[in-house]
Amino acid sequence: MKLSLQRDLGLQLLALYLLFVGPVVVAALIFDRVASQRIESDVKAADLALARAIAQETNTALGDALQSVENLASYQEVISMDKRGMEAIFTTLMSARPDVNLVYRLDSQGLMVFHVPLGPGTTVGQDFSFRDYYQHALTARQPFLSQGRISPTTEQPVTTAVTPIWDSHDNFLGLVATNIKLQSLSNTLSSIVAEHRPEEFFNVTIIDISGKVIAHPDPQYPLTEAEFNLPEVTRAVLSGSSGNLIRPDPGGNNTLYSYVPIPSAGWGVIVSRPTAAAFATSQATHRGVLLTIGVFLIVGLFFWLALSRQVLHPLERLAAFSRTIGLDEEFSEDHRLQLTTLSERPDQIGHLTRSLTRMEKAIEARLQELSTLLETSAAVVSTLDSNLVLNRILEQVERLMDIQMGAILALDEKRGVFRAQASRGLSKRYTENLAISPQEPISVTLRAIRSGEPIQISDTEKDSSFTAMRPRARSEGYRSVLAVPLNIKHGPPSALLVYRPDPHIYTKREINLLTSFANHAAMAIENAALYARSDMRLREQTRRLEALIQSLQDGLIMEDLQGIVLHANRRIGEILELPLEEIIGVPGSQLIEHLLNHLASQDNAQRAKTTRLVEDALTGEGSRRVELEIVTNHKLCYMVLRTFDVTDADGTPIGRGHILRDITRNREIDRMKSSLISTVSHELRTPLAAIKGYVTTLLAEDVMWDSLTQREFLEIISNESDRLSKLVNDLLDMSRIEAGSLDVNRAQCNLEEIIQRAAQRAYPTPIERLVVNIPPDLPSLYVDPQRIEAVLRNLIENAAKYAGDISPVSISASVEGEEMVVRVRDEGPGIPAEHSNRIFESFYRLESNLTRMAHGDGLGLAICQGFISAHGGKVWLEKQTKGTCVAFSLPLSQIPVEQLKAE
Repeated sequence: MKLSLQRDLGLQLLALYLLFVGPVVVAALIFDRVASQRIESDVKAADLALARAIAQETNTALGDALQSVENLASYQEVISMDKRGMEAIFTTLMSARPDVNLVYRLDSQGLMVFHVPLGPGTTVGQDFSFRDYYQHALTARQPFLSQGRISPTTEQPVTTAVTPIWDSHDNFLGLVATNIKLQSLSNTLSSIVAEHRPEEFFNVTIIDISGKVIAHPDPQYPLTEAEFNLPEVTRAVLSGSSGNLIRPDPGGNNTLYSYVPIPSAGWGVIVSRPTAAAFATSQATHRGVLLTIGVFLIVGLFFWLALSRQVLHPLERLAAFSRTIGLDEEFSEDHRLQLTTLSERPDQIGHLTRSLTRMEKAIEARLQELSTLLETSAAVVSTLDSNLVLNRILEQVERLMDIQMGAILALDEKRGVFRAQASRGLSKRYTENLAISPQEPISVTLRAIRSGEPIQISDTEKDSSFTAMRPRARSEGYRSVLAVPLNIKHGPPSALLVYRPDPHIYTKREINLLTSFANHAAMAIENAALYARSDMRLREQTRRLEALIQSLQDGLIMEDLQGIVLHANRRIGEILELPLEEIIGVPGSQLIEHLLNHLASQDNAQRAKTTRLVEDALTGEGSRRVELEIVTNHKLCYMVLRTFDVTDADGTPIGRGHILRDITRNREIDRMKSSLISTVSHELRTPLAAIKGYVTTLLAEDVMWDSLTQREFLEIISNESDRLSKLVNDLLDMSRIEAGSLDVNRAQCNLEEIIQRAAQRAYPTPIERLVVNIPPDLPSLYVDPQRIEAVLRNLIENAAKYAGDISPVSISASVEGEEMVVRVRDEGPGIPAEHSNRIFESFYRLESNLTRMAHGDGLGLAICQGFISAHGGKVWLEKQTKGTCVAFSLPLSQIPVEQLKAE
């Protein structure tokens, strides 16, 4: 079907017609759907807006009623149940609120104390404790609305706005209430429904919290006695939701229900009307769209029939004729007669027919030229002998264009002149003596090469630019010459020259044809030049590729299809601790096994799991990426082994490769990130919690703290604030050290004074157990006093925290050569040897009982190392039998000469 569509214009036009008609029809249907949805959405939104407006108005009215009854409860006459006072207050409210038909006061037992208006049917003295609103008032503190009911006093449908009355001792004193006439709500709904067109069949209903209808536009509707007959809508609106639902009414007709809650009362407003009336516009639009689509399809059918008769059938006959052009097939006489008829048409079909007839004749001539060019192309690609190819090209030029003389000239780089590389029809003497200097200005050959365009001399006897070479043209017997430059990038400049014995102006077609021959000659010359360069470039590329592979920081192994290692780089030898001579030529599986022998894990189950993952990666059944922990060069390293298939340009497998990448640094960075997050979160949370706790305690209004306790709390807050400040300063110092932006402000300093300040500011401070051993003749230092004080403070704090409460902390200093060495010792448990190389790393802390009990961020020694390095010194851990000794050196040579002379 696809092939027929590609070959048959009729099917293509039909497909285009369908592609045009289809989207139009689909667009119309989509428009119909979107318009219908939009109309329905607008209708729903309008009904919902109406319901929301009614709900807002009702909510406002009920809110006013609740406010009024709440105001009644504030009068002392109502609280004390003064009937004379209540009569005046209640009468005033009745005159101000026409929607209220009864105002009354119940005592704490539910007995009617007083009500307005008074009449023959008075209920004073009756017990109303059975009413739901009285039971609710026993626990309520705010005004509320009751369920709808028929008032026994007025015999009208009402709802009651109730305010419970409580004294200052939380004793229930009864309630004051007003009966709101529900008929006023129904009258409002009747006026709203009357504003809409009768044919839209609007209906508006208000239901109370029990689902009973308390307002309806129909005056005959039994208010407070009937429940709304759609439980799904009732549940939704009474739960506080608003929206639209389409459900069948009791009569079976689909009805659009729009509902909005009334927040102040917990009631709901429901607007409903039949969908047939609500969506009448949408249905009319749908019918109009279907009618339009039908008309459009009928018009399109008539257009298709006319197109087939006037265009498609003639094109089929022309297509059949075009298939015979250039072939040996015969075109029948009947078809020729039809073509003659078509060629007489004055429209585009007639023009096309005449063009095809002319093209048939032109193609026959072009086919002959093409055949010759193909033979020339075959000669170019069949051999690298440029002389043979160039002579073949000149032979084809002679046969195709009836040219008896021709030559191909190229720059002889050794002699520095243009000479004939091949010639035909020219005398031997002429070609041997032909030598054109590259600086010759009037040469036709050089003019063509410089301009990049063919240059012709139509008549050598009349062209003034050819005067100097006219004797040579006469002796060789040509009157016209054409030079075509060869487009060569990787060879010497060259040109194709053709001569004629008579004056001749070459046509554009002839020039284009000769240009094609020139291009073939250029390819022959370039092929020979590129072939000569290919070996040298291949060797150079091989050398560069070898250097690139050997320079990789990742280990690389390349195997053939049999699994034998063909190539490996230096890095893989370093990882495997094997020389390259022992890697090349061995099975790759043997190297992988050697790698697995270096796994760091001593757990047999873990080693077996890792081995299985590697085997799955090698077979291609699992992930081609496996992470390994190995020990190489006496160091624990984390490696990623990635296996990949090697294929050629066609995707055929030719081997397999393995890349072993060292990710130890990435793991260390991840560890530092985790330590940073853990340390900072813990070290920030602890002092913040203490500060928050003591500040909250001090701010408590129910407790009066004495000055001593307040001072104790404030000292704790100050200490914790200092702790926070120290953590932030440590992080800032560490970031400056890692960024290389640490500033060192040197000044002449006394080491003993720096030690005393550091000991006093250390926390915990070991003043009572600090031993300082400083020689009296110790020279001054030229250092940054704040940085060195920070170093000593960190070392003293570590000794005080981790060496125990009774261990002495000693500090000594001595001059050793050109450096001053300071040592801080303690007699604590010391640092295990396996951790001695890592204690100066950021966020690194030993796991012991003392370190777990003492707070710290793991940055102290790292900062010490950074500060000492910035001064040109070193910091290290000295071995001793008991305790820990951290030493650092500071160069003395950096003291200015004038400072030394002053001393």
